Amino acid sequence: MSLARLALIGALALSAAVQPFVAPQGAMAQEEKRPASTASATATLDGVVNVNQASAEQLRLLPGVGPAKAQAILEYRKTNGAFKRVEDLLSVSGIGDRALERLRPFVVLEGKTTATERSR
Repeated sequence: MSLARLALIGALALSAAVQPFVAPQGAMAQEEKRPASTASATATLDGVVNVNQASAEQLRLLPGVGPAKAQAILEYRKTNGAFKRVEDLLSVSGIGDRALERLRPFVVLEGKTTATERSR
């Protein structure tokens, strides 16, 4: 290999090492499209929700719970009775492991629902 060729390879390698990383097009767009519901819902709720007594409106205060999930929780409760463990929410359609982890800090099985939406 010629000396000139080795110098060119070295220059290209050095050039690549000092160039800033540029994310592929669309990578940032993916991040921007992600719903902010997890962080914002967590930050806008004060108190807890008793999932064994809460109304649909109270359930909707929970992060990631809209009308459909609130209704699914009410249906599950009507069919199966009171939740015995917070993990029983995994049996509700639309609630998986990630959703449960978002809900866990705000869910109780006994006592009053004290949750209120915090003003932003």
